[in-house]
Amino acid sequence: MGKLEDGKKILKALGLPPQQQTDIASYTLLALADVGKRAPWASAGRRSMKIHAIKEWVGETYGKVYAENTRETFRRQVLHQLEQARVVDRNPDDPTLPVNSPRTHYALTEDALAVVRAFGTSAFKAEAEKFGKSHGALLEMYRAARTGQRVAVVLASGQKLTLSPGEHNELQKAIVESFAQIFAPGARLLYLGDTAEKDLHVDAQALEALKIPVTKHGKLPDVVLHMPEKGWLLLIEAVTSHGPVSPKRKKELELVMKDCPLPRVYVSAFPDRDEYRRHMADIAWETEVWIADSPTHMIHYNGEKFLGPHTSH
Repeated sequence: MGKLEDGKKILKALGLPPQQQTDIASYTLLALADVGKRAPWASAGRRSMKIHAIKEWVGETYGKVYAENTRETFRRQVLHQLEQARVVDRNPDDPTLPVNSPRTHYALTEDALAVVRAFGTSAFKAEAEKFGKSHGALLEMYRAARTGQRVAVVLASGQKLTLSPGEHNELQKAIVESFAQIFAPGARLLYLGDTAEKDLHVDAQALEALKIPVTKHGKLPDVVLHMPEKGWLLLIEAVTSHGPVSPKRKKELELVMKDCPLPRVYVSAFPDRDEYRRHMADIAWETEVWIADSPTHMIHYNGEKFLGPHTSH
């Protein structure tokens, strides 16, 4: 298991904490560097690979087979930390890809590759130290490059947030800036998720006061608004890759909100009518639909509640 242990030593030299100096992290490094059992470290390359390709390479090259359900383990417990440490780049061939894109791929950074290639030579220590010294500056450069691609959101209070790039977060921006202004003026934003940062904006104090479990961010909808004048809670799902407020999802949310005393309004938000048509059969009754490209209108799945003539004024 020489190469596996060598990989852990390289990860340590690159500044990774002990919890990232694991077998799975070392195998990931070996895959991205394309270093097999007998290949010298000096021959390391810089391959762009999806998580599935990494798992396949490890199985074929080292005989270590990871189950398909370990994909999230690779992403959350290995690649996310390697990216933060500037050991890998995410989507180097197309940095504009959204976080949840099926084309997401990873590759070693050029500076990390230099350290990998030097392993076992007299230059290794110097390359590792060079990486460590430039790490902070590189991280700031990386963040600056990404900032221009993020989605800026301005809350009613004037506070500004930025979301990771992608269609889902563009829709969330429309919900906060357009839907809320038209249909929920004066509403307070209690929760806004992000595909990259699940709990981007959390008003923990307000959620606790309304007896909404703050610890269950992953079970909350994409956007939660509180309308204090009407005493309503708006639970909004932004529908791009994931589904709308279906009967199943509505039951899940009712369970999460079981201790909250406020009446709840469930909203499925869509970017356009084409996306709405794809999901319309799954939408639960007694819920609302909002379509971003027709922002001043809503569709009510509410039976006789809104039955009656419409005046022209």
